[in-house]
Amino acid sequence: MKKIYPVFITVLCLTGALKAQNGYRIQVNFKGCTDSNLFIARYFWDQVPLMDSCKRIKNGKVEFKGDMALDNGVYLLVNQNKNSFYCQFIVDKNQNFTINLNASDISGTLRSPDDKQNDEFFSYVRFVSQKNKEMSDFANNLKGKPDSAAKVGEKQLVLDKEVKNFDAEFLKRNKGLFVNELMGLKAEHYAPSVPAGADEQAYKYYYYRDHYFDAVNFKDDRVICTPFFADKIKRYVNQLTPQHPDSIIKAMDRILMQCEPGSTMFNTLVGHFTYKYETDKAMSFDQYGKSNTMEKVFIHLADKYIISGKTNGYYSDETVKKIKERVDILRNLLPGAMVPDFYAIDTANGDRVRRMGFDTATTSGGATYLYNKNAAELNQLFKKLYDVKAKYTILVFWAEDCGHCQTEVPKLSEDLKAVKGKIDFKVFAVQTKDELYKNWKKFIVEKKLTDFIHVFDPVHVNNLKERFDIQGTPVIFLLDKEKRIIGKKLATENVVDILNKLEEIEKNAKKNTN
Repeated sequence: MKKIYPVFITVLCLTGALKAQNGYRIQVNFKGCTDSNLFIARYFWDQVPLMDSCKRIKNGKVEFKGDMALDNGVYLLVNQNKNSFYCQFIVDKNQNFTINLNASDISGTLRSPDDKQNDEFFSYVRFVSQKNKEMSDFANNLKGKPDSAAKVGEKQLVLDKEVKNFDAEFLKRNKGLFVNELMGLKAEHYAPSVPAGADEQAYKYYYYRDHYFDAVNFKDDRVICTPFFADKIKRYVNQLTPQHPDSIIKAMDRILMQCEPGSTMFNTLVGHFTYKYETDKAMSFDQYGKSNTMEKVFIHLADKYIISGKTNGYYSDETVKKIKERVDILRNLLPGAMVPDFYAIDTANGDRVRRMGFDTATTSGGATYLYNKNAAELNQLFKKLYDVKAKYTILVFWAEDCGHCQTEVPKLSEDLKAVKGKIDFKVFAVQTKDELYKNWKKFIVEKKLTDFIHVFDPVHVNNLKERFDIQGTPVIFLLDKEKRIIGKKLATENVVDILNKLEEIEKNAKKNTN
């Protein structure tokens, strides 16, 4: 048996792929079966939701049936504990068929007497299993013997050739069937030869990457319901594509342009990758000190495929609206963008401002009234982010009652001592909760954080969540002298390393120009 990890059925799974005739009936003759309950599950992208169960098991005979046709794709026969499966099978146009197997040798006994496609699929499983066993037995018999590694390598080449020949014949024999597409998904396309004078390694790499999807039919929704597709896509994006937002955007567009807009395939891929890159916090710096964030990929995908309407109503109007709002926030916070200015009150004037009534104002209307009443005085007291003069500004959003902040903010202060006096920087530390005023001031003194510029917003003139994307604390931005974003949502332990790297890059650049 092979392991399986059942998951919840998501909304994506409910959209379905292609359906055949009404109703299904799958008879399983499972000799030697000891389970009292069996399930069938379905591959869908990188999930394996359970689709049906049967408790009426007698002498190994199991029947799954329903009035509505199953979505087409690859399914699994799952054990009673829902943690492993006995075999895989295909559900396509024919949804009334039989599967025969024996617990003593599952792969060797798999048959489907009344469904040609599954019987062909099972023949493939038997062949591969036989060759794997042949290879394993051969290697075990040679353990400890002279030249065993060389002999094993030679045997592997022979078996690889046999598998390759079998694959070719299998695909030819089953042309036009879904099982052909299924097997094609796992096919690898290597360069047949390298042109004279070409860089062999580079040529083979680019050939492999350029032909990676040759056997993938992106317009067939059944393909997404297979065990190979999700891994194939992820490998292309994560391993064969340079991990730079511009390169990933190009890879995404290459994939999505081959899909039918609004199809299950298209919508699933768009949904998966927009979520992945919205939540990806990775930051990278090139040799020139320019930073990049993967949120750029999210913005591109959302703009081009969701907000544009290419998902054909898959997302509700309200969801599209929220995605657009999210995109607009993140677009203004990409590396290289000018960070929004911040109007705040420092610790020296905190008590003065609170006595104006802001310490007891509980509504936005009340705060607005107090601001208008005291505007002239307040405008003289505001500490502005853009007034901070330094080569680098470290902008920190934190809350005194945040356990992580209580550790990380003092740690940042300690780490920065290593570059104090060597690198021109200032820390603009924003307390996000004005109600913590007293505890905040006490914490600053106790933890010896007085080198920071400490501010808060009792006047409530800054919308932190909307303008700075503050979803939690701490959040650290690194800004240049013009207050352009160099890095954001940085880990505390990386701040000093980035400062040193930027200084080194600048130093080397000056050296090269002299």
